[in-house]
Amino acid sequence: MNPLASLLLGTSREDPSRPFLRTQAGDTWTYGDLERISGRMAHALRRLGVTPGDRVAVQAAKSADLIALHVACARAGAVYLPLNPAYTDHEVAALVADAEPSVLIRRDQAGGSFRELSMKTFAGSLSDADPAFEDVPRSADDAAAILYTSGTTGRPKGAVMTNGSLVFSAHTLTPAWGFTKDDVLLHTLPLFHTHGLFVAVHCVLASGSSMVLLEAFDPARVIAELPASTVLMGVPTHYVRLLADPRFTAAATRGMRLFTSGSAPMLVATHDEFTARTGRVILERYGMTETCMLTSNPLDGERRPGTVGLPLPGVEVRLGSGDPGGIEVRGPNVLRGYWRRPELQASEFTADGWFITGDLGRLDVDGYLEIVGRSKDLIISGGLNVIPKEVEEVLDRLDGVLESAVIGRLDADFGEVVVAIVVAEPGAALDPEVLRLMARERLAGFKVPKQVLVVSELPRNALGKVEKARLREFVQEE
Repeated sequence: MNPLASLLLGTSREDPSRPFLRTQAGDTWTYGDLERISGRMAHALRRLGVTPGDRVAVQAAKSADLIALHVACARAGAVYLPLNPAYTDHEVAALVADAEPSVLIRRDQAGGSFRELSMKTFAGSLSDADPAFEDVPRSADDAAAILYTSGTTGRPKGAVMTNGSLVFSAHTLTPAWGFTKDDVLLHTLPLFHTHGLFVAVHCVLASGSSMVLLEAFDPARVIAELPASTVLMGVPTHYVRLLADPRFTAAATRGMRLFTSGSAPMLVATHDEFTARTGRVILERYGMTETCMLTSNPLDGERRPGTVGLPLPGVEVRLGSGDPGGIEVRGPNVLRGYWRRPELQASEFTADGWFITGDLGRLDVDGYLEIVGRSKDLIISGGLNVIPKEVEEVLDRLDGVLESAVIGRLDADFGEVVVAIVVAEPGAALDPEVLRLMARERLAGFKVPKQVLVVSELPRNALGKVEKARLREFVQEE
């Protein structure tokens, strides 16, 4: 028995001729194609020496093949480790050193001290592979994926998701959001992220629906595809950009059944403008890398702007002391733990086993959850997490920089953008734009500060800790 493979290939085995996806280039796959291609990939992984429990790291552009590779890892019993294509070689090397994958498949082969090959080379090895593959038995408690996420220490942590947690999430979300075989998901999200892979793709596969796979979010292309779609999952930035386009009208959304939003808080003003423009209400929900989805506004019932809804079936949410209180959660969807970080069990979980999200919230009288802030020092820009300490470490190594502090600044488009406040070494003259360009050599684009401010000193408290709250106030006033 392989619970995740059975979920992902249920429709492939019941109705192989059913349409599964259409790519932006116009290529089409049936569910039978997904089973055959993933079977060949599973054999190819085995020939590369991948055994059950091994990590398979993947850094490649969004494609149908990437979905098939995820399914192949599930079938082979491997642990899927997706990496952001925007990561630099420096960033990839650090994550690979921590995860120790058996193989790294990349968009371009760069060479390394372990088995590394390009996606093109891997795809070229499939021609003589058998499309029939017997799925490797796995239990619900076995690791299925590792996603690296942010930490208060600045060191990324590998969240270990099990077969059982991913299957539970898919089986919970599919009915909660009313997915049926008649749905067509307009997929605009990344495939290295929980939202795009374990929510969007898994809902399609679990329900036997189909999808239009766009390479990236582009308002014009999205608007053009809406008439042939029924569901769009996005982040607040996507909806802000759609509303900025006059072609996004009620007529354009006539055939749409559901719009969801997550990965970052949505402004009530965006909710209101969307409803005024289209006559529809965005369904906002709450989840995170370590848990997949936790709460959701109801499909049928009141969707309250400014809240992320009610706990999903089987998921428990509670608040710690204080107002607002720290959000703590428990359920089959919660991660097993962090990869090779047993010491985090005490800091990331309560003594009675609840996961500490690091977010602060309030529950209204009807149980709707409102997220009002984060206790962890984390920036969410366009739905992607940025660890301030990671950016600070890069900046502090640059010539002429004495020290730095990185914070998030509110932004109507991205939710937050990264801002760096730096102090120059005595006698050094710093050019903010040069610093940004130098940081870009070591950081993915979404982590590079959008603004660099040079100051004479950083504000500190009596213990010498930088007071980032004061910096945020200063930056918002700029």
